[in-house]
Amino acid sequence: MQLYSLQFVAFLLVAFACYYLVGRYVRRGQWVVLLVASLGFYLASGWQNLFFILLTSLSTWGVGLAFDALNRRCDEARKAASDRSQRKAIKQQFKHRKWLVLLAVMLLNFGVLGYIKYWNTILAGFGAGDSFLASHLLLPLGISFYTFQSIGYCIESYNDKYPPQKNYAKYLLFVSFFPQLIQGPINRYDALATQLYEHHSLDTHEARKALLLIGYGMFKKFAIADVLVNTVSHMLDFVDAGTPGCVVFAGILLYTIQQYGDFSGGIDMVRGVSQLFGIEMAENFRQPYFSTSMADFWRRWHMSLGAWMRDFVFYPFAVCKPMLKLNKWGTEHLGKTFGRTLSACIGNILVFLLVGLWHGADLHFVLWGLYNGVIIAAADVARPLFAWLIEKFKVNVESAGWHVWRIVRTFALINVGRVFDRLYEPQALADGWHNLIFNFNPGGFMPYMNLHPTFALSLCLAFAACGCIFVFIVSVNKERGVDVSERILAAPLVLRILLYAFVLCMVFFSFSIAVHAGGFLYANF
Repeated sequence: MQLYSLQFVAFLLVAFACYYLVGRYVRRGQWVVLLVASLGFYLASGWQNLFFILLTSLSTWGVGLAFDALNRRCDEARKAASDRSQRKAIKQQFKHRKWLVLLAVMLLNFGVLGYIKYWNTILAGFGAGDSFLASHLLLPLGISFYTFQSIGYCIESYNDKYPPQKNYAKYLLFVSFFPQLIQGPINRYDALATQLYEHHSLDTHEARKALLLIGYGMFKKFAIADVLVNTVSHMLDFVDAGTPGCVVFAGILLYTIQQYGDFSGGIDMVRGVSQLFGIEMAENFRQPYFSTSMADFWRRWHMSLGAWMRDFVFYPFAVCKPMLKLNKWGTEHLGKTFGRTLSACIGNILVFLLVGLWHGADLHFVLWGLYNGVIIAAADVARPLFAWLIEKFKVNVESAGWHVWRIVRTFALINVGRVFDRLYEPQALADGWHNLIFNFNPGGFMPYMNLHPTFALSLCLAFAACGCIFVFIVSVNKERGVDVSERILAAPLVLRILLYAFVLCMVFFSFSIAVHAGGFLYANF
C-alpha cells in the first residue's frame, strides 16, 4: 500500500474515523485501533513479512522483561550480601549477564537484517550471486527502521533508562506504528510510547497543521523529486568514459535536490499522518542545506539515524577503555589538541562506515560513508589550523558573507559525497571522477543530452526550479524561527486559497510530466 495511493487515503480515513470514534466512548482503547491499523497496513505489504516484525518485536520485548527480572534478582542478592565488596561483585556479575542477553538479541536481529539485506551482495562480490546459496527473500517493509528502533529500546532498557513495557501488544504498536514503517524516522520509546497509549481528542487546529505538513511533503515529493527522476536517471545511470564531466556534475546537483525532495517530503508526509492522530514523531530534517559544516549537516539530515549512531555507537566507543588509553598516548606523544580528538576522529569514521553499510553493502555506499567520516574527522583535527588562519587574515566570522561561504562550502562537500552515493558501479564511479576532473567539457553537455533525449527536459527543470524557490522561501523562514504553519493558518482566507491552489496545481500537474516516478528512495531500507 503506497503512501500516495487512493488505497492509502481510504485506509487513512477509516483509521482516522475509528480512532476518534473509539476515543469518544472508550478512552483507553484508541491504541488498539492504531495497532489493528498498523498490522493491517503491514499485512498489505505482504503477509510473509509479518514473521520478521513479530520476531523482532517478541525478541526485543522479551529482553526488556529479562533485564527487569535480572535487576530484581540483583537487588535481592545485594541486600543479602554482607559487605560492600560483595555487593559490588554481585552488581558486576548481573551487569555481565545483562550484557550477554543484549549481545544475543543484537546478534539475532542484526543477523536477520544482515542476511536479508546484505547476503546476496556479499555473494555477488565473490561471483556466487546466482548460486544455490543466494537468498530469495524480499526486503520486508521498514526492516532497517524497526530493527534499529527496537535495538535502541533494548540498549536503553539495558541502561535502566525506563521500566520495560510489560504489555506485548502495546510494545508491538511501538515497533509497528504504520506511519514510521515506510521510511522512518527511528523513534525512541520514551518519546513515542506515552503518546501512542494515551487518549487523544480531535484538535481541529492541530489537524489543519498536520494537513499542511502532508501537503508540503507532497509538494516536495511530487513537484520536485518525481519531476527530476527521469532527468537524473538519463544523466547518471549509464556513466562511462564518454560521459562529459559537466553532465555528471549537473546530474549530481539534480540528484541532491531529488533526494532531499523525496526523503524529506516523505518524512513530512508520514509525520503529518502521525499528527492527525495526535502523535508527534521524531524530527528527521531541519533545513540541512543551510548547514555550515559537515558535522552540522549530519545534525540536520536524517537526524533520528544520526542520534541513534551518536548515542549507541559513537559515545560508547569514544569512552571505552582502549580509546581512553589511545587518547592518553596521543596527548603524550602528539600533543594535547590531536590527542584529545583522536578517539572522536576514529569514532566518526566508524560511525559513518556503519551509516554507509546501513544504506547497503555495495562498495559505493562504503566509500560514501568513509568519505563523510574522514571529512568530519579531518575538520576536527584541523580546527586549530582554521582558527589560526581566521585570526591571521582577520576574517569577520560574524559577517553574513562568512556565513554564506560556510554554507556554500558545505554544500560543495556534500555533493562530492553524492558522487559516491549515486554512481553505483565501480567502473561508473571511476569514469565519473575521471571525467569530472580531466574531461569536464562544458561544450559537450547539449550534444550528450541530444544523444540521450529526456522527456520534457526544459519543462521538468523549470518546474523543479519553481518548486525549489518555494521550498527555499519556506526554509529561510523556518531557519529564522518562524512557525510557517501558524503563519499560514493566520493569513487572510484569500491568500490561503491562492497558496493551496498553487500547491495543488503544482502537485497535480507534476503527474503529467513525471516519468517512471512514484516510490520513495528510502522505502527500500
